[in-house]
Amino acid sequence: MKALIFSILVMVTFGEDSYGQLKNSDLNNTISSQNKLIVYGSDTCHYCIDTKAYLKERNVDFIYYDVDVNLLKQREMILKLQKAGISLDNLSLPVVDLGEKLVMNGANFENFLKKLN
Repeated sequence: MKALIFSILVMVTFGEDSYGQLKNSDLNNTISSQNKLIVYGSDTCHYCIDTKAYLKERNVDFIYYDVDVNLLKQREMILKLQKAGISLDNLSLPVVDLGEKLVMNGANFENFLKKLN
């Protein structure tokens, strides 16, 4: 009985350390990504490719997530859009998280790019 209790305590102790480290690393990733633009797009979308090129030409730091491949980031993007009250009916890539607001490509791509400055 003592051995069972001891093993449970050991598992709980080491389990909390492991989970704590994961949470700290997630927090660090979130803090570092808050300083950069986040671009949600697809490598098969020419607007997404042009947006990445536009940002690189202007030496803008950004993080790019291909939402066709990374389903967790796709879900993250959808949750951010829903939280911002943006309808998913006419979802158009790329979606850019500027920190304080989300910008989505619309009818005029040139106007979309101007919003990124």
